[in-house]
Amino acid sequence: MTKTNAVQRYLSVRFRKLLSGAPDGNPPWLEVIAGGEDEGLFLPSDAPWVVHRDFGTLVGGIRALLVQALHPGTLAGVAEHSRYEQDPLGRLAGTIRWLTVTTFGGANAIAAEAHRVNRLHERVTGEYSDAASQTRSYRAADPDLLLWVHIAFMESFLVSHELYCAAPIPAGDAPTGADNYVAQWARSVAPLGLDSTPTSRAEMDALIDQFVTTGTLTVREDTRRVVSFIRRPPLPVLARPVYRILFEAAVVSLRPEYRAMLGLTSVPERFVTPLVRGTLRAIRLAIGPESPIEDAALDRLRRIGAI
Repeated sequence: MTKTNAVQRYLSVRFRKLLSGAPDGNPPWLEVIAGGEDEGLFLPSDAPWVVHRDFGTLVGGIRALLVQALHPGTLAGVAEHSRYEQDPLGRLAGTIRWLTVTTFGGANAIAAEAHRVNRLHERVTGEYSDAASQTRSYRAADPDLLLWVHIAFMESFLVSHELYCAAPIPAGDAPTGADNYVAQWARSVAPLGLDSTPTSRAEMDALIDQFVTTGTLTVREDTRRVVSFIRRPPLPVLARPVYRILFEAAVVSLRPEYRAMLGLTSVPERFVTPLVRGTLRAIRLAIGPESPIEDAALDRLRRIGAI
């Protein structure tokens, strides 16, 4: 092993430890993805696989959290039932587990992961004040809340990939790669109980416009508190400069109406985009090409003859 590879391996472990909480850098759900004798929802040639394997998801995850905070029901669930302030990296790891198992895992692994998430959702109930100051009850499994969370993640990963990543999104039988991604990723939330989702970019954009124009979204003091936390989470000192760049990238990628509601201003895109692309390439170079999760999924698919 060369010195460069040794450095990459060290940085790779540190990077994946930060995201997963695993001391050795291998996520606890790695064996779940590696095991089994079945295909999952996606193959390496599918749009969600291509998008989610890339580092644009680092920006997309931050962006999605900002967007989710605009819905008072989603915000109430986070504020009342999440441990994000006490254990932000633990909450992050839980989200990454669902995303990676659903993208790269086999059918049985996906079903088990959906069962885990659904069990967690059973405990997330309460009341919130909507944009018209009317009190509403909520459950995390409510279709309107699931739909908003789904759209927030889906749009955020798509937009971030388009802005900051070079890999083209496969179009398949769809008009564009973006349409294919939206249609294919719609399968991911069916195990969570959400059966009606956008299947094209136009449908996704129309639903977002509906959330905005009907006054469903709003910003209050607790929204600002969450956004302030997302802006400056308690990360290790060495990770903070990179996170600041990723946060600015997320802000630049937001729809103008989102930025206006959240009171966020952005550096001009022409300055941010090349910096972010360079940062993501530098992260890849620093940690090397190894990807334990994707490699485990590919090994499983080869073993069962799916690829």
